[in-house]
Amino acid sequence: MIQAIVFLPLIGALIAGLLGRTIGHRPSEYITTGLLLISAVLSWVVFLPVAFGGGLVGAEVDGHTAVLKVEVMRWIQVGDMDLRWVLRVDTLTAIMLVVVNTVSSLVHVYSIGYMADDPHRSRFFAYLSLFTFAMLMLVTADNFLQMFFGWEGVGLASYLLIGFWYTRPSANAAAMKAFIVNRVGDFGFALGIFGAFMVLGQITFDGAFAAAGEFATSGLPVMQFLGWQLDAMTVVCLLLFMGAMGKSAQFLLHTWLPDAMEGPTPVSALIHAATMVTAGVFMVARLSPLFETSPFAMTVVLVIGAITAFFAATVGLVQNDIKRVIAYSTCSQLGYMFVALGAGAYSAGIFHLFTHAFFKALLFLGAGAVIHAMHHEQDMRNMGGLRKKIPITYAMMLVGTLALTGVGIPGSEFLGFAGFFSKDLDHRGGLCRRR
Repeated sequence: MIQAIVFLPLIGALIAGLLGRTIGHRPSEYITTGLLLISAVLSWVVFLPVAFGGGLVGAEVDGHTAVLKVEVMRWIQVGDMDLRWVLRVDTLTAIMLVVVNTVSSLVHVYSIGYMADDPHRSRFFAYLSLFTFAMLMLVTADNFLQMFFGWEGVGLASYLLIGFWYTRPSANAAAMKAFIVNRVGDFGFALGIFGAFMVLGQITFDGAFAAAGEFATSGLPVMQFLGWQLDAMTVVCLLLFMGAMGKSAQFLLHTWLPDAMEGPTPVSALIHAATMVTAGVFMVARLSPLFETSPFAMTVVLVIGAITAFFAATVGLVQNDIKRVIAYSTCSQLGYMFVALGAGAYSAGIFHLFTHAFFKALLFLGAGAVIHAMHHEQDMRNMGGLRKKIPITYAMMLVGTLALTGVGIPGSEFLGFAGFFSKDLDHRGGLCRRR
């Protein structure tokens, strides 16, 4: 079942990409969307036992964590390094599978109508499914190299989707900007992987986590750099976080995200909600045993997240493009997630990632409906009085907005919209109480 969850989107991408002209646009749309829906249903089958306390079916307990590993094939064998392609599923992965596949399948369904008049929609659906597969490969990675392939895969797919309307110079420029800015972050991420392998001597996550745990008792190694003695794990974690800053559009490496709005609106929903920008948050959470060896690195994660949360929110206040407003909101919310991770509140950060994916996708898809109703007008200064024209879109965007702002039901600590629980509440003694 795990193999089906990961590889069904790839099958759909290959069919639509290689056979799209032969079978036609409509079959390409239905095949890719149908395979994504199947993958989404299977993801919920994996997730629900975890959500209700039953644990992963067939998982083995590794330390304090239940992990299900499914080997796909032997990948690379060099000397003593025997690297296998293994699909790793634990609680964190189960959450991400639901987020990625559910949002992606809904974006596919939405795109059937949104892209109905586009003459190249078979290629569009192939790119969407490829994007989803790359993200699934990332979240099921069991070693650094496998994660890096998925990491670069979502970067490639984002470049293809942002620049999908390649006849527009602005779309080409935005795609190149996203690609180049992310390469800056990915350079640090690659150096971090090399450093982790050099310091820890392990390429798999379990081996790296065990080696990092030994450092906690024996002392952290140091490295020489230009005559300075530096904590090796701090350097490794900061380099890894540099990759997260690029993918998740954190301060200084955030400039590509607003320009990514040049792609079709379903692309914006997919990038901002479930795939690319959440990759950095997922990576820091996945590698948390490494980050916890360096309090300084954790502090950097927290500070950068806090700066981004404030900075992006203030920039969003003065935007006029409806998609750019939501884009800067995404930057801000990602900052909140990194603040939680930097403070060691991993469950809070991932919980907000989960809720944010759904209401942010809702807002972007609603924005697409507004743009269609306004005949491709995106300037909010030219909008108004749309509630009577598109009442369903109005209602859905109102729900998404209330979820984003974290509105609760007055007089109740237990009822509210999604953001009310993931942003403003904690759990002590089994009760939800406002901080």
